[in-house]
Amino acid sequence: MKRTRAALLAIALLTAVAAPVQAAGTPVPVDVIDASRPTRCAEEDNVYVKLQAPGITAFRIAGEHPPYIASVTIDSTAPDFTSCDMSGDPVFRFTPRTVVLHEDLALRVVGHTFETFWRPGQVPFRVGDRSEPGLHLVQVIRRRPVGDIELLVVYPSDGYWRLKPLPPPHLPESAYGSSFLVGPIEEQGRPFVALESIAFDPETLTFRLAFANGTHGTLTITAATPERIELAVTLAPAVAPDRPFAALRSMFVDNAQADVAAVRWVAEPSDPASTRIRDESAPILGFGRARAPWVRFGRIEPSRHNLSAPDMVFDGFQRDAGR
Repeated sequence: MKRTRAALLAIALLTAVAAPVQAAGTPVPVDVIDASRPTRCAEEDNVYVKLQAPGITAFRIAGEHPPYIASVTIDSTAPDFTSCDMSGDPVFRFTPRTVVLHEDLALRVVGHTFETFWRPGQVPFRVGDRSEPGLHLVQVIRRRPVGDIELLVVYPSDGYWRLKPLPPPHLPESAYGSSFLVGPIEEQGRPFVALESIAFDPETLTFRLAFANGTHGTLTITAATPERIELAVTLAPAVAPDRPFAALRSMFVDNAQADVAAVRWVAEPSDPASTRIRDESAPILGFGRARAPWVRFGRIEPSRHNLSAPDMVFDGFQRDAGR
């Protein structure tokens, strides 16, 4: 089969060495705001950390394997609904379906409509000339001779994303864990991003986002290796300064049952005349508020819930030229 230009470019991007991409200009600090709460349910997103600052128009998001990944021999990914009561969640019904939106030698893009979902929206998802409304989950899958691997999923109806690096050499697959939101975040029972539409370009691995409030954004897969997956995000214009422009959503019951357990950040010098940067860390619940140009959400010990799921890093924050 002849390789298309899209396939060749995707292969090059997805096998590139994941060296850190330098953002233009000096990264600026943002407010990292804890809005989480305790839970005993391992399938509830009780972790909610908001990223907020005026004028942010570009930043990076990365997923990196947890520090104990080399010791993982048998993964643990089964759901655990012990102590969970989701009877009060809103439920809207749909006709289930699965559609292949794109397929070449490097990538498959597959969309799914579930039987039920918590929001009624019918967000169009487009690849090339094909547009499909009402998809609840879209998978971006890297094709390999040894087996296809998901890199990223998006839920168009509520704006949630999940990502993971390629698996390390000793594992056939690794798990998803934390989710993230990008764009103007709203809250209606739980945080979400209202999208008007999403368009995906397989040649550049770019999602073009049209938000319901009339603003726009892009999210591009810039690297995917067995160590790291990296995304570049842009927002145009910036989200209003009194609202988060991104957020982490995850789960924490205790250190041994968590998709994220700790937050680490690079703090600004306490003395304006100093250039000394402090490396801070805290448990994920109750850390309060930090101001940092780099923040990592991860685990400090193996978890029996989504054992191989990645840590999440947010950095490279840039303001628009008018700020």
